[in-house]
Amino acid sequence: QVQVVESGGGLAQAGGSLRLSCAASGRTYNMYTTGWFRQAPGKEREFVAAISWSRGNTHYADSVKGRFTISRDNAKITMYLQMNSLKPEDTAVYYCAASHSSVATMIDDYNYWGQGTQVTVSS
Repeated sequence: QVQVVESGGGLAQAGGSLRLSCAASGRTYNMYTTGWFRQAPGKEREFVAAISWSRGNTHYADSVKGRFTISRDNAKITMYLQMNSLKPEDTAVYYCAASHSSVATMIDDYNYWGQGTQVTVSS
């Protein structure tokens, strides 16, 4: 199995930036895609961004395109989400997830989940 742990959440003002990290461990040989999801209070968990581990191909939700950047460090087995131009509607618990699939943008595509890290954006 794979374990993923998020960090880097916190409080930011609108227009500010935060950088989230997700460290993976365990049987990462079968981890082909990692991604970020978020869940606001009373809302369904939604896809934010994903990256393939081999080639680094990226996929973004329309709501974050141009503002968020996903990346990975192969040596550290760590994924990052650079969040710029933050908006109050970005406020949510952000979850790191890992998938056995090479194409993974849906919740059901993911096999392993982190505990979540809170991101709060004030206006």
